[in-house]
Amino acid sequence: MSKSKIEKLQYLYPEDIYGYSHDLSENEVDFLLKLRETLEKELYPVIDDHWKKELFPMEAFKKITDLGIMTDPSLFEGRENKLKTSEIFNLFRLYELNRMDSSIGAFTIVHGGLAYSTVLIGGSQEQIDYYAPKLASYEWHSCFGLTEPLHGSDIAGGLATTAELQGDKWVINGEKKWIGGAATADVLPIFARDVADGQIKCFMVPGGTPGLTVDKIDGKISLRLIQNGHIKMNNVQVDKTARLENINSFRDVAKILYTTRADVAHLATGLHAGALANTLKYVKEREQFGKKISQFQLVQEKLARMQANCVTSLALSHRLAQLQEQGRYEEVQSSLAKMNNAYRLRETVALGRELLGGNGIIVEHDVARFFVDAEAAYSYEGTHEVNSLILGRFLTGKGAFV
Repeated sequence: MSKSKIEKLQYLYPEDIYGYSHDLSENEVDFLLKLRETLEKELYPVIDDHWKKELFPMEAFKKITDLGIMTDPSLFEGRENKLKTSEIFNLFRLYELNRMDSSIGAFTIVHGGLAYSTVLIGGSQEQIDYYAPKLASYEWHSCFGLTEPLHGSDIAGGLATTAELQGDKWVINGEKKWIGGAATADVLPIFARDVADGQIKCFMVPGGTPGLTVDKIDGKISLRLIQNGHIKMNNVQVDKTARLENINSFRDVAKILYTTRADVAHLATGLHAGALANTLKYVKEREQFGKKISQFQLVQEKLARMQANCVTSLALSHRLAQLQEQGRYEEVQSSLAKMNNAYRLRETVALGRELLGGNGIIVEHDVARFFVDAEAAYSYEGTHEVNSLILGRFLTGKGAFV
């Protein structure tokens, strides 16, 4: 007898005690089952080795993208003219990936969130037709070249990379830092300030363009699998057609950022679930004082707090996805979800690490990965402080950024 959708979801997400995943379609649930199977078979066995060596498991990742995580026809039943899957599915796709490993989830967000959204929001119809299919299918890998060595939170006013139109070419000079996937990107969206009008524009720079170099950032304690790059551009030339026509100011860039900020809220939610699942596995097997430690009151109290953090984060992510799907989505909503989910994540992973004792700092026990990756989730795609100030501005009507 085949299992019902609810039975499949109970297997996938036992922590979803309010049933937010029930909004997924049958096709989406079946796809997530395939994704879970592929993650466990292809990715999980190689995570630890790649984590230690700071390498990205490209072969295993290709097995994941070959499933068609952005393009499988079953995900577009009833939405045949859309360029993106449903937002509810996007939530649980990211939830699933980050429940396994945050580097994989972060790479997916950079490529399928930031880079893809840059094209959809910033490109002309001709540019969308050219770039979007190649990115959605993962035929081309991409990244998001915004932040710089000296400018992160203040990038709106401080962006220093320049672009100058010389004849039929744009000439780009400057540096970008913390750019995930830059070294292997087939095309790099690079944001630069037009010297003619001072406004921020975006340029699709092919990987390997003369004058473009990417140095890997080594020695990270967090997101060790994903390859973050320090990009340097010395008189990099691209054709006029490489400029995305609908990005003409930081206001346009902000639309991309707060759209993808929702993805990072979902990333944090998936990390809650991964930390909880791996902690539960451990405490149900570990014995102390003659019985499984899962039977002790203090252990169960910590597990209950982890569960509460997980489900409240999922609630915010779920509502955010609903609003996105309905087209009633604003910056303050994504800032609140990202701020809260990442803030609570620090507690969740700390509780998990506590429950594993000394084993909580050993990568082979998995919870350690979630513990260190939570620090990156707390800081990127809008720091806790910046998102707090976005909410503060909403509450008081006064900006307090500077």
